[in-house]
Amino acid sequence: MKRFKWDKKYLNWGVTAFCVIACAIVFYMLLHYVGELNDALGKLVGILSPFIWGLVIAYLMAPLLDFYQRTMFTPLLRKLGVKKTDEEGEPKGARGLSVTLAEITLLVVIGALIYLILPQVYNSIESIVVNSPTYINKGVTWAEKQLENYPQVEEFVVKTVGNVGDALSTWIKNKVLPSLDNILQNLTNSLIYILKGIYNVVIGIIVSVYILHSKEDFRARCVKILYSVFSLEAAARIRKAVNFTDKVFIGFINGKLLDSAIIGVMCYIFCVIAGMPYALLVSVIVGVTNIIPFFGPFIGAVPSALLILMDSPAKCLIFVIFIFLLQQFDGNILGPKILGNTTDISGFWVMFAIILGAGLFGFWGMLLGVPVWVVLYTGMKHNVNNRLEKRNLASDTEEYLYLDYIDPDTGERIMKENRDEKKKESRNNETPDDSGGNGSA
Repeated sequence: MKRFKWDKKYLNWGVTAFCVIACAIVFYMLLHYVGELNDALGKLVGILSPFIWGLVIAYLMAPLLDFYQRTMFTPLLRKLGVKKTDEEGEPKGARGLSVTLAEITLLVVIGALIYLILPQVYNSIESIVVNSPTYINKGVTWAEKQLENYPQVEEFVVKTVGNVGDALSTWIKNKVLPSLDNILQNLTNSLIYILKGIYNVVIGIIVSVYILHSKEDFRARCVKILYSVFSLEAAARIRKAVNFTDKVFIGFINGKLLDSAIIGVMCYIFCVIAGMPYALLVSVIVGVTNIIPFFGPFIGAVPSALLILMDSPAKCLIFVIFIFLLQQFDGNILGPKILGNTTDISGFWVMFAIILGAGLFGFWGMLLGVPVWVVLYTGMKHNVNNRLEKRNLASDTEEYLYLDYIDPDTGERIMKENRDEKKKESRNNETPDDSGGNGSA
């Protein structure tokens, strides 16, 4: 009886076939249970929300922490003669004091915003609700004056308004009133959601204290894991990409927050001087929506203008002109001055990133779509340039502006003008000489 011999080729084929079948089964199961996986992932994110908030708060507060430690507490403790140092060579206690002051700064800012803005916003909304009958009467009176010379149009408008009123009454009677229980339940769920959000933020602030106090240790552990998984070259590339991503995100977010705060303050000052109604509410809307690039000014200007329009059409026109000038100042002077080269991409890609981010992730996609796209765009640009340099081709885009093609044999760059000249010379060479082409004596 012959002994069985392993054939390495067939063994490799068998392992490959097994892996393909296993991957197909796993892929099918993922498609079949994608709903359950999505629910499980959502539940996991909900459980970890306080820690996610803590990471976000710590990430945003890290520059402020470094500023306090570098400029205030480290020099102060050294002057006081503190000789004990930590692992970073800083005086003992400098990190703890810096973390404490950074968190106090955050709480003071949040408390000041709530104390100064929330009551006035509430008063503005209450005033709108109370004065809404007056605004409606003004609108009806204005419409009557405009339509009194056009009886046919007035009859059509009155009939249309009557039909709309009947339809609204029917909708309230048949839809709204029977579903009051659902509305109350939705309000209860919204209240629970708000309370849960407050809980996540509070726990997140506590988590951020631990992260900020030991941020070098967290960083070292991440680097340790990185070098344990990837090769030295891959780990170096990943660290470089992470550092660039961090620079883009922290620069964009902090710069945009500062830019929006300045725009909100400028809008408030103008509204107070010009005697605009709901000055603080309008300024908050303009400042908050200005965080969203490109579309933010338009999103904030529309409801603000409508609020002012209900009080005075003339002031509404003045406000719209002011917002236009303010956004021109922000887009051409203030924004570039604060953000610098953080978003060094064209307006087309900014609009593309915002629309794509909003479609995929809603508000957060609109807010973070630009920095995410900057990172992806820069990575793709770097990859393209590296491939061109390996082929000894130019990586500057301007070099391809008038390029027709590159000769595959000689590597010569054929420009559009050179191509037209070569075609013209070729036609001239192919044209027979008139003096001898006819064969006449």
